[in-house]
Amino acid sequence: MPRLTAAAALQLVLLLSAVPAQYFISRWSGSTAAQRYHATTRMFRIWKEWRTSYLNGTAWMDWASQQVSKVQSFIGLGQEEQMAQESLAIETMMYDNDLGFFGASKTARSPRPPYVFLRVGEVVMERRGHMVGVVVSWDPELRAPPEWVDRMYSNYEGSKAENTPHYKVLFSGPGPSSVMVGYLPQTQLERITGMRPDIPTLENYFTHFDGERFVMQPWLREIYPEDVKEDI
Repeated sequence: MPRLTAAAALQLVLLLSAVPAQYFISRWSGSTAAQRYHATTRMFRIWKEWRTSYLNGTAWMDWASQQVSKVQSFIGLGQEEQMAQESLAIETMMYDNDLGFFGASKTARSPRPPYVFLRVGEVVMERRGHMVGVVVSWDPELRAPPEWVDRMYSNYEGSKAENTPHYKVLFSGPGPSSVMVGYLPQTQLERITGMRPDIPTLENYFTHFDGERFVMQPWLREIYPEDVKEDI
């Protein structure tokens, strides 16, 4: 019995399918010239749609990317990178920004509200971690991006913190030349005296340490004029 090769099998399949295909095309395209013209036009349009969508590699890549994004969003993946980028941007704003967040406003803090207890240049201790730092600016109330507030405070705590004075405080970092910046509510800080912490970059804000607190640079005195009273 002769063996049936792959090529011969393919030819046989094409021959057997030719008649049904011809019958289908004739039924689908119609009997008149106009019907055949419209059917042919429709076939070319369908082919073009398939070629630009189902047979197009770029379209498949776009579709796959959309599906992956949907799956990542559903299971919570893909959001961590975005959150990390947002967190990095906000942490950068802690050092300086033009929006007035985190005590960065250059508007003079005068008159000084009586409920603002701490002054720029004073040495403070953070109550929870007992870290010692120096106040370099303050706001009479919380001024921070909403996403930072949501991350740092619950809904109840956030409503209370909005009207609480907040202070920008410099702390020593883990390295000899590193600095950590905090924006803390008044309730978490305690004034301490007789201690001079060695924190890098303090010379950018202060001229010297007078034994109790740091004395502000002239540009900083212009922003906090009423914090100078105890310097005299």
